[in-house]
Amino acid sequence: MVLESGTDHVRGRTERLRSGMNHLALWAGSRADVDALTGKAPQHGWRLLFTDLHPHAGGPQHYAAFLEDDAGFEVELVAEEPEKSA
Repeated sequence: MVLESGTDHVRGRTERLRSGMNHLALWAGSRADVDALTGKAPQHGWRLLFTDLHPHAGGPQHYAAFLEDDAGFEVELVAEEPEKSA
């Protein structure tokens, strides 16, 4: 995926309700991996969204972190499903 900015780019904050990409969802490993990445995200310019619902903002069975940068780009770091014991 390529996100481009140049002289023809219309500047301004990304808005999730505009046409185009809403956010990028990525498999991010285990729940511990998602938690570790979420903890380090502010050091890299990302802030946690939906803090009152985190880590289940996508629903009770969905473990993920929704992050946003200063330009308004959003990323969803999704944890793998934990293995069920037999």
